[in-house]
Amino acid sequence: MSHTAPPGCLTYCTWLEPIRADAVSENLNERVEAAQQGDQDALERVVRAIQDRVHHLAMRMLVNPDDALEATQEILILVITKLSTFRGDSAFHTWVYRVAANYLLSAKSIRDRDHGLNFEAFRTDLESGLVPVHADTAEDVVMLNELRISCTMAMLLCLDLKHRIAYVLGDILELEHGDAANILGISKANYRKRLSRARGEVVAFTSSSCGVANEAAKCACPRRLPAALASGRVRSGHTAYALPDAPGYRDVLTQVKQAEGALRTLKLQNATPQFKSPQDLAARIAEIVAAPT
Repeated sequence: MSHTAPPGCLTYCTWLEPIRADAVSENLNERVEAAQQGDQDALERVVRAIQDRVHHLAMRMLVNPDDALEATQEILILVITKLSTFRGDSAFHTWVYRVAANYLLSAKSIRDRDHGLNFEAFRTDLESGLVPVHADTAEDVVMLNELRISCTMAMLLCLDLKHRIAYVLGDILELEHGDAANILGISKANYRKRLSRARGEVVAFTSSSCGVANEAAKCACPRRLPAALASGRVRSGHTAYALPDAPGYRDVLTQVKQAEGALRTLKLQNATPQFKSPQDLAARIAEIVAAPT
């Protein structure tokens, strides 16, 4: 039996067959129930099953890898400490996203790091230090992809937290609007308004200021790369964002050019790696929670 990915999904998304997805869900639910009964091994397996999803959400919200890893650990600890309150009224992953969203929207450490970046300031920064286009070297191709992904992700920092998470849940994670509204504890109508506003701002900026989506834009990755290297925005020989599963720079240029209108922004935003947790936090977090106070 063949199954078609939802409209607008990029070809490098991974889709589970329904039978496999049901089996995975059933297996996870059994482990959650065992963990709620005090099974330490089941608890570690639950954390291991969700840590990559949590980390990917944290990366798309916070961008900075160190901040995302710290947030991932804090969220996973919250999931474990709140696990007894999960009653199965929603899918477990939806409940985990709700815990994660509450943390990402309310944690003082995150709000203190949010410097109120806006699209106008971001545009000014991108258009500073541009150079004429030159022939790419082999290293340039790698660094161009690092710059493309880091810039694409940083763009979302121009949204305030509540609109940023609405955009990430809807257009990055592609959750159903009802699930996203449930995660954020708001009505579906309110969620749709937030997503529409966030999407409109991201599309408007991308369409006017990103050289990947608009060849007429002032900023283009090849023109921006020397300034980004000089400022340390990207580091030669170091890739924090252009991970092995990320689509290549030239491939993304081709895919985005083939898209129309707002789909260019969607393709660009989704042309990033699936950010797996760089550390296996399961055993460590289970020990933290189990340690006597």
